[in-house]
Amino acid sequence: GKTKGKGAGGVAGILLDLGVSRFTLERSGRGFSFQVDEPLDMRFNPLGGGPTAAQLLNTGSEWILGQIFGKYGEEPRARKMAQMIVKVRREKAITTTGELVSLIERAMGRRGRQARLHPATRVFQALRIAVNRELEELESFLRNFPGWLQLHGRVVILSYHSLEDRLVKRALLSWEQAGVMLRLKRKPVVPREEEVRRNPGARSAKMRVAEKVAEVRV
Repeated sequence: GKTKGKGAGGVAGILLDLGVSRFTLERSGRGFSFQVDEPLDMRFNPLGGGPTAAQLLNTGSEWILGQIFGKYGEEPRARKMAQMIVKVRREKAITTTGELVSLIERAMGRRGRQARLHPATRVFQALRIAVNRELEELESFLRNFPGWLQLHGRVVILSYHSLEDRLVKRALLSWEQAGVMLRLKRKPVVPREEEVRRNPGARSAKMRVAEKVAEVRV
C-alpha cells in the first residue's frame, strides 16, 4: 500500500515472523509434529498443490533426500538417514510420522536416544522447509522488501533457526553495503531468560531490525 504525504511511497514498517503457529504444529493433523502419529503431509496449504512430505520421502532419490536433510536440517547423519529411508521404502511406503520416527530412531541408535535434541527434530524441520519452499520464499522477500518501504521505514524480522537467521543477516548486510538499509543492531536481539520461562517457544528466536536510509538504485 501507500502512505499519504509528500514523497512517502511505501509502508512505514514491515514485521516478518518466520515462526510456525503451535496450532499448525500440534493440531492440524498434517504431520508436523513427531509427538503424535499422523499422515506425513506437512503442507501449510493443503489446497495449494505440491508434493507432500510422504511423496518426497517415497520418490526422492537418496542424493536428493540427503541434500534436504543436510541443507535444511543441518543433520550430521543426513546420508545415513537417506540410505535407510530408500532401503525401507522398497518394502513399504513411509506414510505416517510414527513410521518415520521409528526409522530415524533406528538409524541413530543408542546415541540418538541419549541426545538432548530428539533425533527426529532436524529431519522433520528439513521436510517441512522443503515441502513448503520456505527458504525460497524468504529469499524472494529479502531481495524485494526495501522497495516496499518508505524512506526511514523499518523492517523487523523474527527467525527461529540458524538457516533463516543466516539468510536474514547476509541480506541486511548486503543492503547496508549498498547504502539502502542501516542495521540498528549488528547482533540479533534474543529473548531474556524470564521471557523464555514464560514462553518456551521463544527460546530460539532471533530478531533483526533495519531502517531504510536511501532509495533502491535501479
